[in-house]
Amino acid sequence: MLIAHLSDPHLRQKGHLYQGLVDSNVMFDLAIRTLSALRPAPDIVIIGGDLVDEGTEAEYETVRVALRRLRQPVYAIPGNHDEREGFRRCFRGADYIAASGPLHFDTRDRWPIWVIGFDVTVPGRHHGDIGDEALDWLRYRLIEHPDRPTILLMHQPPINSGIAYIDAYKCLRGERLSELLRQHRNVERVLCGHIHRFMQASFGGTVLMTAPSTATSIALRLTEDAEPASFIEPPAFLLHYWRPGQELLTHWVPVGGFPGPLPFF
Repeated sequence: MLIAHLSDPHLRQKGHLYQGLVDSNVMFDLAIRTLSALRPAPDIVIIGGDLVDEGTEAEYETVRVALRRLRQPVYAIPGNHDEREGFRRCFRGADYIAASGPLHFDTRDRWPIWVIGFDVTVPGRHHGDIGDEALDWLRYRLIEHPDRPTILLMHQPPINSGIAYIDAYKCLRGERLSELLRQHRNVERVLCGHIHRFMQASFGGTVLMTAPSTATSIALRLTEDAEPASFIEPPAFLLHYWRPGQELLTHWVPVGGFPGPLPFF
């Protein structure tokens, strides 16, 4: 099974630029074209939040139009730039979208890998949090399939990245999630967004990864007094590859066209 994992496209209303500088819509379109050219084609697409930048209905219309180009089922969670009710309306008709409250989901029995969407966003705030209700919801989901290979998808990572100005908006109370995951060794990945960079760490007895943004990259500045900044680095997404009897494998996939193929390796 192949799972394409995109994150943080920050789509804008048609004709508007992300932060007034970057055409994030064009960059997401290029990401979709790169994804669509993969052979074999991914089975599903997951998106790790911040689909839009300001949470407006016009931006969610951009999302609807963009996602029509994908042949695969799409599963998405909101990020801190999403507006919960606008997100819900955007995906109306998708049977995994909750009618009210947090936008947790699971892919049920449709795929060999079970994907759980864990909505840790706090409406109106940029940090995430793992409250009692969210933790209980996840605990009961994990109990349902204790032996099934599982991916947990969330937006804000529950750990520090070392980039102080984004770590101020991480997911709080991550130690609660870590403790829970240590009891469920079938969770093969915790997948996050928010950082606009690829990052990997051990967490809760498993592997935590952040997907890069299809728009801009947050500057890799690892001093505590660093000034916040971003770069227009090559965008990318992740491709998770699962085979029966094998551990989950992840590839970092650059977006765009490149010279090749060349007759050597």
